[in-house]
Amino acid sequence: MPTNEKIIVALDVSSVDAAVQLADKLRGHVGMFKVGKELFTAEGPRVVRELIAKGDRVFLDLKFHDIPNTVRAAAQQAGRLGVSLLTVHAAGGRKMVAAAAEGVLAAAKATGGVQPARVLAVTALTSLTAEDLAEVGFQGSAEEVVVRLARLAQSAGADGVIASPREISAIRRACGAGFLIVTPGIRPASGTADDQARTATPASAIRAGADYLVVGRPITGATAPAAASDAIAAEMAEAITGAAVATP
Repeated sequence: MPTNEKIIVALDVSSVDAAVQLADKLRGHVGMFKVGKELFTAEGPRVVRELIAKGDRVFLDLKFHDIPNTVRAAAQQAGRLGVSLLTVHAAGGRKMVAAAAEGVLAAAKATGGVQPARVLAVTALTSLTAEDLAEVGFQGSAEEVVVRLARLAQSAGADGVIASPREISAIRRACGAGFLIVTPGIRPASGTADDQARTATPASAIRAGADYLVVGRPITGATAPAAASDAIAAEMAEAITGAAVATP
């Protein structure tokens, strides 16, 4: 996979027009666009359909967390939209994660899709510190919580997880090479953390074993978004080359 294809840009805007304008600037420079709660709540499925109609791959990041039947139905509808990735909360439990996997398979069968949408389980939000996790009842360090949830999600049929850069290596050791790790909280070395508590640079996340990096403000807030994306891809490529050279 070309390095730039590993970049997912978060379209954290509130209108189809703004989303499409960003996508038009970045098409060919990144691999996928993330539609999250703000944009989907404002515009609904229309924005997903418009992006897919332009040939873009879409990551629908709505973090489903409900009873299994509801999540199964929601995942099936997301799959029918044609999204490539979607998210559920691992904390919803084994049955709920399994229901999401069933939903995307049902969508693929109904639409004749070759590749079902891939289900990613959210482990612990990158805005949460160890103290925050303890406050809501999770025992152990952030890494222990994330690995425990990643293993649960994998055993329930999830294709991968969303996890902060700091837990990538531990998840890779626990879940193996075939398990997708999608990592938000990416900030270039010169950037700021904003509201993310557990962040890393693109190079360090790739070296740790992330498959995809979700990048928002460092690209979308740049004066030249395509150039910012290309710079991040170059940093990632250098990290991949360095890792290959270092491997005996």
